[in-house]
Amino acid sequence: MDLTNYRGRFAPSPTGLLHIGSLATALASWLDAKASNGVWIVRIEDIDTTRAQPDASEGILNQLARFGLISDEKVIFQSNRIPVYQQYLNSLQEKGVIYTCGCSRKKIQNYYEELGEIIFPHQEIVYPGFCRRNPPNHQTPGALRIKIPDNTIVNQQWLNKEVGDFILQRADGVFSYQLAVVIDDHYQNITHVVRGADLATNTPRQIWLQQVLEFHTPTYRHIPLVLDPTGNKLSKQNKAEPLWPQTTEAILGNLARIAEHLGLNLPLDQPKTISSWLHYAVKAWRDQKRLGIPTG
Repeated sequence: MDLTNYRGRFAPSPTGLLHIGSLATALASWLDAKASNGVWIVRIEDIDTTRAQPDASEGILNQLARFGLISDEKVIFQSNRIPVYQQYLNSLQEKGVIYTCGCSRKKIQNYYEELGEIIFPHQEIVYPGFCRRNPPNHQTPGALRIKIPDNTIVNQQWLNKEVGDFILQRADGVFSYQLAVVIDDHYQNITHVVRGADLATNTPRQIWLQQVLEFHTPTYRHIPLVLDPTGNKLSKQNKAEPLWPQTTEAILGNLARIAEHLGLNLPLDQPKTISSWLHYAVKAWRDQKRLGIPTG
């Protein structure tokens, strides 16, 4: 496998259309690939079919196309790759690094509350390892977790203490984002990942999985999030408005907003076409990388 050539990707989940924040991530990943004369790929992460919205995948691809962001290779859908994820999960089970967990979030939350800790509604909780120490009855359905050895440090993070044994397959049979993304990045020979800062906490556990599966590790870069006027992250959950501009002028206006967020130094006389705007944006991104200026 040749990893000398740049291969990047943008991997949205079809839980809704793209908003200005998710488009900023798409553009940053595209610019990084093109500034490196690399390949840029779109992958639809629809592994959780219970959350996917009808027609969202097609809508996202149409949105990207409106902004001139076209995948250089065939778009793959995670929902078509279930047997592959199962194959790798089986190999991890054969290694003896996976165990069944029947714990509910409520049980874990109660444990920490008894210790006097405050747990917020969407907070990620470090699993205390109940079922690792006391395996549940084999008849009890549960999630599958991977064992993180004590004193495991990845990217200066104590993985076992700050993350804990994380889930690879939910109790309902849905494969986790962590497992699917690692397998697909390997399958597509991804060398560089540019994504939002909200996903930075996922990086250590993905690197750990890559090590266990003997995969290569891409170079990771996380860009600042686009925030709403109250300082909160723009997200589909917060009902961020999807981008569906009808005119070139509107598209260029959105691109200019993203360029400002990313710190791109573009000509004062803004280009009048999308292709020319992207041409100057690639040059600006390349110049900033050459000068060692953090983009974003």
